[in-house]
Amino acid sequence: MTEPSREENHRRRMERKKAVIDAAIAQADQDKGLLLVLTGNGKGKSSSAFGMAARALGHGIRVGVAQFIKGRTDTGEEAFFRHQPNMSWHVLGEGFTWDTQDRERDTAKAREGWAVAKGFLTDPAVGLVILDELTYCLSYGYLDTDEVLADIAARPPMQHVVVTGRAAPETLLEAADTVTEMRDLKHAYRAGIRAQAGVDL
Repeated sequence: MTEPSREENHRRRMERKKAVIDAAIAQADQDKGLLLVLTGNGKGKSSSAFGMAARALGHGIRVGVAQFIKGRTDTGEEAFFRHQPNMSWHVLGEGFTWDTQDRERDTAKAREGWAVAKGFLTDPAVGLVILDELTYCLSYGYLDTDEVLADIAARPPMQHVVVTGRAAPETLLEAADTVTEMRDLKHAYRAGIRAQAGVDL
């Protein structure tokens, strides 16, 4: 195939593709607060959520972060975001359950954390709420899934919510507008490489 023919074929393919995409964009004419779920065993769920936080802040949108399970306050994302004027950041856990090994205490911390999260979910001034690692609290039964879903459903109409964590329950996936599953194909940790500042924490 000659170079002019290749260019012409490419132009026609892109022209057809543009028509399909433009038609799809034209059909998407609704505005609403979205519920997004980032789940799966792969790395990047919280990182993706915090990328959305940066995007929201860039648009002048107030962001509330409720971090369940995790107890660290020395991560790079918190160091950066905590000082942003439109950001409210709460570390609500005491560490992963295999560290605490105390179900009653973990349940109490989760419930305290949900009270903070409900504060975000009832505040129309908060445009984006990130419920980081919430799925663990649901799958371990620290929080009642039906109650959590009801509170999320009752939020202000244009408020967006992002839930992260592995093993998201089916009822949460069904309620979500967008679900992304991160797949674990390869991880440096299994090669004996410890978590790296700026990439993992």
